[in-house]
Amino acid sequence: MSYSSRLPTLKQLCYLVALDRHQHFGRAAESCFVTQSTLSNGISELENLLGVKIVERTKRTVFMTTLGRAVSERARALLCGAEDIIDLVQNQTPLCGIFHLGVIPTIAPCLFPHATPELRHRFPDLQLYLREDKSAQLLDALAAGELDAVLMAFPYDTENLDSLELGRDHFWLTSTSNREPAQGKDENLILMEDGHCLREHSLSVCTQQKITPSRTVHASSLTSLIHMVSGGLGFSLLPELVCQSPFFTGTDLRLRPLCDSFRTIALAWRKGFTRKDDATLLANALKEIITQQQA
Repeated sequence: MSYSSRLPTLKQLCYLVALDRHQHFGRAAESCFVTQSTLSNGISELENLLGVKIVERTKRTVFMTTLGRAVSERARALLCGAEDIIDLVQNQTPLCGIFHLGVIPTIAPCLFPHATPELRHRFPDLQLYLREDKSAQLLDALAAGELDAVLMAFPYDTENLDSLELGRDHFWLTSTSNREPAQGKDENLILMEDGHCLREHSLSVCTQQKITPSRTVHASSLTSLIHMVSGGLGFSLLPELVCQSPFFTGTDLRLRPLCDSFRTIALAWRKGFTRKDDATLLANALKEIITQQQA
């Protein structure tokens, strides 16, 4: 038997990574655009090839063995390398073809209504696919090779990634117009729910600005948060991109800038990414657009 015949196929590795991510055969199969039986058979073939069990199955649950998780991590790296080969061959002109960009929910709806037509004008051959999600999920997808880059807000732990800063997004204190925004004492602070980096950034601003709310209230989206503030349920700390977005159209909210409080907008991509020049070109274009929007 030749050496190559003992190697896992990329398809088998795709199935494994999907199963590791979703911990569910049905959802994993859906993400790979195959039937559940096809994915299950592919995992079984991989286990037979390796001669070990990498997935434990019961009637109700499925989870990776310790060895299975280690194999999945290496599979992610191999799949990223395979994607990079395709990118290297297919994209010989600057920023053209398909580019998968992840964007966090507190940037995407604020920036891209203006950025999309501008990018289309600058790069007519670019097919930019956007995925909106929380930072952790986007970085997982980036590591798995499902995304080419992620537009996100720092500070955030981005170990093993390269990034380019696009600009500072200063925070504003936001409250209803019938009272002057105070320092937040004896008022509710309305935050995004757990998992959104804006929540942690806003709490950090509270500490920095010595703002002491009576308690915190959570919102599941920017729209809900702004409606809650507009309804007089409390105040919030929001970055400039949000405050200048269409979310504020028709509201009676008052804004007060906070000195020296900001988040940093940046574009991040995998180290060794073969389309680094494309990512840099996109980052510079987005930087110009953000600067224009904040002017």
